Amino acid sequence: MLKEPLLKLELPGLRKLKSGKVREVFDLGDRLLFVATDRISAFDCVMPNGIPRKGEVLTQISYFWFDQTADFQPNHLLSRAGDPLPAELLPYRDQLEGRCMIVKKAQPLVIECVVRGCLAGSGWKEYRKSQTVCGIALPKGLRESDELPEPIFTPATKAETGHDENISFAEAARLVGPEIAEQARAASLKIYTFARDYARQRGIIIADTKFEFGLFNGELVLIDEVLTPDSSRFWPVDGYQPGQGQPSFDKQFVRDYLETLVWSKTPPAPVLPPEVVAKTQAKYLEAYARLTGRSL
Repeated sequence: MLKEPLLKLELPGLRKLKSGKVREVFDLGDRLLFVATDRISAFDCVMPNGIPRKGEVLTQISYFWFDQTADFQPNHLLSRAGDPLPAELLPYRDQLEGRCMIVKKAQPLVIECVVRGCLAGSGWKEYRKSQTVCGIALPKGLRESDELPEPIFTPATKAETGHDENISFAEAARLVGPEIAEQARAASLKIYTFARDYARQRGIIIADTKFEFGLFNGELVLIDEVLTPDSSRFWPVDGYQPGQGQPSFDKQFVRDYLETLVWSKTPPAPVLPPEVVAKTQAKYLEAYARLTGRSL
């Protein structure tokens, strides 16, 4: 029996700064409280029912990667995965435990930092038309899901609603400044390469991912969530077959189900049936277990 998902969150006495598709952000004075709900979106629509424990998986995977990369990439964490909640948050323990992070008040960059290691999604569509991905020329003859000769950095704008838009590196540099853009590109490629090699040993191919960075006291820090099934394309190594789409550890069952419906892909979104919810939850939990060697 699946427990009820956390879909909405209000913390009386704490000011909510932002409510995204998944995350709620609260003001703690000189710090921020990030809370990952169990909401799930597909085709840019939030489903009316969520995936129980999904927020815990996203938070704990993020903690894991922040810890793994802390030696070479500063981040915004002020709490660690096993830390007890501060006194002011104890009244909300049932809602927050396992799914929250206390972080620095960094100033987010206005770009998304995307790294692609395999040819998939919108990149594959563009490659078929022009042999490029986000304007970057690639060799002839690549197949869908092929690993690229080397990872590429393809920044994007941040969209409050709808899809992020791919932009050139020159445009990213114009938006955030050349020095910060160079730092963000180098950091993104370094983190991705480290995580790709680590995950592959544990049975996961990280085909692509999206990082967020911010500035804190003038330093570039890694923020938000990191290398989760929501921000990345995770494929199982077992059965990996270039030349076609791959099964994944994220919203695959949700998308597959929605594609069978007569639905305009605009709100209101349909309710997900229990079997789709259960299969999706299992994939998120499996991703955590493979990466960390632990169960949640």
